[in-house]
Amino acid sequence: MNRIAATFARLQEQKRKALIPYVTAGFPYADITPALMHGMVTAGADVIELGVPFSDPSADGAVIQKAGDRALALGIGLAQVLAMVRTFREKDQKTPVVLMGYANPVERYDQRHGADAFIRDAAAAGVDGVLIVDYPPEECAEFASKLRANGMDLIFLLAPTSTEQRMQQVAQVASGYVYYVSLKGVTGSGALNTAEVEAALPRIRQHVHIPVGVGFGIRDAETARAIGQVADAVVIGSRLIQQIETQPHERVAAAAIDFLRPIRAALDA
Repeated sequence: MNRIAATFARLQEQKRKALIPYVTAGFPYADITPALMHGMVTAGADVIELGVPFSDPSADGAVIQKAGDRALALGIGLAQVLAMVRTFREKDQKTPVVLMGYANPVERYDQRHGADAFIRDAAAAGVDGVLIVDYPPEECAEFASKLRANGMDLIFLLAPTSTEQRMQQVAQVASGYVYYVSLKGVTGSGALNTAEVEAALPRIRQHVHIPVGVGFGIRDAETARAIGQVADAVVIGSRLIQQIETQPHERVAAAAIDFLRPIRAALDA
């Protein structure tokens, strides 16, 4: 059992929901990410989604695009992200880490370092899962199999527009958890309709038999608690990015802790 499966099994036994914060690697400072990750764990994070900076992030709104641009300007690429995970693993061997990003950096990494180099190096660094926004499930069976052979999960997005056929395709290759995009739009946009999410999850669970996390539009303890009543996990990114983007270096982790602790408490209430 890998770290993601073990984490969800433990939470299910405790009747608790997973808190999954997202941060962009290398933001707001190139060297801050491992300390920020440890801070999020201190605040109650169960899984960490670590965004791989990319110049054309089609699923991300203005907040995360800006964070990615800043990280790229600081020289952060996939090799640096893997180094951050390795540093994090020096002190934390328990918390699952999921890389979230796009196909181009992964495929470029393999072009530079050899076939399947990303899978090899991600596993060695201590990555537990990969969510690649623009990898469709019907083209990912081999990639998913190779990831699983190296102890990693391939995580997919589902959306309000996902058809029954798409859910079935995702169910065939996904592992770890699936990430339900609660809004028709990009990260950080729109107003979350918890009733629509509550109605969508039973339809997803007819096909997908692994945990379902919900993100896009969760902004505070109140919305997290509402989603936590129906989902297995709550994913929060854009608002967390906003909390840390103007902080001085020494306050970044503390600001993340201050923001996440009330959300953890709301999920546990």
